[in-house]
Amino acid sequence: MYSQKQKLSLFLLPKQTANKSSMEEMIRRYGPLAPKRYRYSELKKMTSSFKNKLGEGGYGTVFRGSLQDGCGVAVKLLKGSKGNVDEFLNEVISIGRTSHVNIVGLLGFCLEGPKRALVYEYMANGSLEKYIYLENSDLVIEWEKLQQIAVGIARGLEYLHQGCSARIIHFDIKPQNILLNQDFCPKIADFGLAKLCHLKDSILSTAEARGTIGFIAPEVFSRGFGVVSTKSDVYSYGMMLLEMVGGRVNKERENTENSSDAYFPNWIYDNIAEQVQSCEVICDLEEDMRKMTLVGLW
Repeated sequence: MYSQKQKLSLFLLPKQTANKSSMEEMIRRYGPLAPKRYRYSELKKMTSSFKNKLGEGGYGTVFRGSLQDGCGVAVKLLKGSKGNVDEFLNEVISIGRTSHVNIVGLLGFCLEGPKRALVYEYMANGSLEKYIYLENSDLVIEWEKLQQIAVGIARGLEYLHQGCSARIIHFDIKPQNILLNQDFCPKIADFGLAKLCHLKDSILSTAEARGTIGFIAPEVFSRGFGVVSTKSDVYSYGMMLLEMVGGRVNKERENTENSSDAYFPNWIYDNIAEQVQSCEVICDLEEDMRKMTLVGLW
């Protein structure tokens, strides 16, 4: 039995060594462009043993932390990280090479056995979600600022789709994944579902549906509606604009008896006048609301 274990270890060791060598080569190839690599022990230290949880999603848990110089960071521990190491590193390095005022900054990563994490810049005002829904009326921001945020998100998407060396399709554009800094400048975050493709490619092949119900484009979960491309992100952006205008969660309409009434764009279109009146906004802002609604419907 000892002999069998010895043979097995001899078989696995070269494979593990090769994987590690491949990983180190990828990091070395990108040189100073690669995000900083942290040890897991360093993540524990910067987050005080993951003491302050900022949020949790389907793909990981985010903790507040700080670097040695006092700079605030958000550390996201990924769940179920058993995928391809090269693919993980490709995404980390590609996203790390992005530089845009409307894309959250990736400062570093951790890849230590099964432990994988991402270190992002800390965003003081959290996600857009808590500022647009009526139940958080104390936090709802004015329409002029909301329009600025919408434009900023659009600029960030345009950069991901056309301004990077590799085209990045996000696949999960929604209010929860838009973070706001201390000046309420929006930054697209959470690239856990993102896919990379060459700039010359306009169509992406995916094996599975990805995204969030209510924002996911029809062609992403059924090829009968068309092909998956950057337009899939544009659809999600449009649905998010309607959320921003309506201040309602899409799923609240699911229990409506008439299915056509439950379709959120129809509900927005039919109720925009009532929304404008209830907000008692001036004419210029009323026009801004209508523009945002029309762009969302388009």
